[in-house]
Amino acid sequence: MDEKVLFALPVIISGLIAIGFAGYLARDVLRRDRGTPEMQDIAGRIFQGAIAYLNRQYRTIAVLAVVVALIMGVLIALFEEEHQIARGMITAIAFLFGAALSGLSGFIGMYVAVRSNVRTAAAARRNLGEALTVALRGGAVSGFLVIALGLLGVLGVYAAVYGFAEGIFPAVAETPFWIVGFAFGASFVALFAQLGGGIFTKAADVGADLVGKVEAGIPEDDPRNPAVVADLVGDNVGDCAGRGADLFESSAAEMIGAMILGAALFRASGGDANGAEVGFLFFPLVVAAFGLLASLAGVLVVRPPATPRDPMSELNKGYYVVAAISAVLIAVACFWMLPHGKLQYAVCGLIGIATSFAFVYITQYYTEGRYRPVQSIAQASQTGSATNIIAGIAVGFETTFLSALAIGAALLSAYYLGDSVEFPESSGIPASAGIFGTAVATMGMLMSAAYILAMDTFGPITDNAGGVVEMSDQPDAVRDVTDALDSAGNTTKALTKGYAVGTAALAAFLLFSAFLQEVARFGGADVDASVVNLAEPRVFVGGLIGAMLVFLFASLAMRAVGRAAGYMIAEVRRQFAEDPGILAGTSLPDYARCVDISVRAALREMVAPGVLAVAIPILVGVLLRWEAAAGMLMIGTIVGVLVANVLNNGGGAWDNAKKMIEAGHLKDDHGMILGKGSEAHAAAVVGDTVGDPWKDTAGPSLHVLIKLLATITLVLSPLFI
Repeated sequence: MDEKVLFALPVIISGLIAIGFAGYLARDVLRRDRGTPEMQDIAGRIFQGAIAYLNRQYRTIAVLAVVVALIMGVLIALFEEEHQIARGMITAIAFLFGAALSGLSGFIGMYVAVRSNVRTAAAARRNLGEALTVALRGGAVSGFLVIALGLLGVLGVYAAVYGFAEGIFPAVAETPFWIVGFAFGASFVALFAQLGGGIFTKAADVGADLVGKVEAGIPEDDPRNPAVVADLVGDNVGDCAGRGADLFESSAAEMIGAMILGAALFRASGGDANGAEVGFLFFPLVVAAFGLLASLAGVLVVRPPATPRDPMSELNKGYYVVAAISAVLIAVACFWMLPHGKLQYAVCGLIGIATSFAFVYITQYYTEGRYRPVQSIAQASQTGSATNIIAGIAVGFETTFLSALAIGAALLSAYYLGDSVEFPESSGIPASAGIFGTAVATMGMLMSAAYILAMDTFGPITDNAGGVVEMSDQPDAVRDVTDALDSAGNTTKALTKGYAVGTAALAAFLLFSAFLQEVARFGGADVDASVVNLAEPRVFVGGLIGAMLVFLFASLAMRAVGRAAGYMIAEVRRQFAEDPGILAGTSLPDYARCVDISVRAALREMVAPGVLAVAIPILVGVLLRWEAAAGMLMIGTIVGVLVANVLNNGGGAWDNAKKMIEAGHLKDDHGMILGKGSEAHAAAVVGDTVGDPWKDTAGPSLHVLIKLLATITLVLSPLFI
């Protein structure tokens, strides 16, 4: 059998199995009890709001994507040195294909999630174990479809372009260079989906918390709060659709970048298009396919009893199974597919899996109430909002220490292991064997992406379930069940953000190396892409601009939340003032008006930072050339990873400090519980409100910004030489 077909078969089979499994899970969830008519009514409002927003958002993104595709295709056709028209057209089409699949991934995941919330709420009326199962399976639909679509999408665009690819490599190794537009399209949509969803959800959340909980003194998810439905809608469009698009583009960009690096090792191994060295090209796809199978086993293992002691322990059990199976399968892939460095690259894959564990535990330490960081913020709340905010910022800054050590250890160990592999011929690309080692580590880390995304989507499903229970006036025992799930969901959402930052760091390094390889290909003998000298003024300036872009982008994202939240606060106050019957419980608020405010604000505010993120890398590359673009990538990635850690973990710590107080775990010096309604709780709500745009808007959007910088420079590298 032809080597290409042999290696493509497990990719196709695993992708189809994952899609079939997602269909089975969706059917299992959607056939379950939907609860009382009141619960169905609330869930229907959430569903209508989420669908309405996504329809409007994706129409806006579609227009922007078509414009960018046309501009990019024209630029490549004008500045490419060879096959100009073909590469311009193929890049533009691949961009649109990647954008379409990225949007579809987010939409499907969100659709099933908003159908799962009421079923989780209904299951909570029976027992905790059933509710946990429904929520996880509802989230897993998103996880498996997103990763399977990314995997099959990359293989599909590879197969479609294979017959047109021409260059210095045989077509089998040349094709990855022609399909990088697919990764850029995925990054482009992910940026706007994550940014728009984050603005939407935090505008509603801040308005609901500050006016409802602090000013009016009503509970969270109280049906008297006009912003509560918009808040519940926002959980889905931010954490489901946004994160789905985020991990779709992570997996797609990583696979294509690793295939590009594999092309150098293909040539170093002999370059026979029909030989075993083809394994270096298809290895990233097969590893991702094996990761889907490992994640499938992890989901099936989670079968909690009716009253599990700790929901998070049940979810962790599935994750441990995924990691163990992934470790075996990546070793199998290395010994089966790679003609050189089987053992070294297998260990690199294990390093990636260990790094994912490290990020999970680092994030847990800084965001769970059991540990010192969150407890210190709760303690600081006793002396007011100012000390709460100071403590939260300090925790956020502290998180960079362990995160930087984990990323550095992973990159160095994987690089030197890979660099120890000997090849029969020089590849012409310096240190490519070592860089491929870091790529294998990234693949190992991303093997659990489907399960991680399932745990992430579990969060908004359980959050929504709690809202449905509260607004439909269910018994306290039911709310206790959803509160336990919501607590676990807050942890899983925080873990996913930490995981996304880690994968962004490793994937960005991989894509940076692929960018240098593209520069070496197109620059010829006149360009030395083996060294990027920071002492060179253009490189330094490019790095300075990259660092600045991270801070300016985060500023625009947070300012957007502030403006949108201002509109929401004014609307909630207006409704309370004009209709006293709302707080008295004798009349219903105008939920639709608040949803509309968040929709319009998100669509309006997401454009400026999104355009900035696309325009600045192009301007730097065109005006200051490839060296400056390389500096921008290096420094922008480093700063972006650290700032994203500060925002994600700092915001998560603020959130859980508030929940720790609400659960009655904070006591004063005399042993009195300082719970809901206390001054410490009011201070914690203010801190949580500051942290909301940190962890749900600016932080997650920076993951995507980092990879967008890498993919856009990779696609347009011929323009920068």
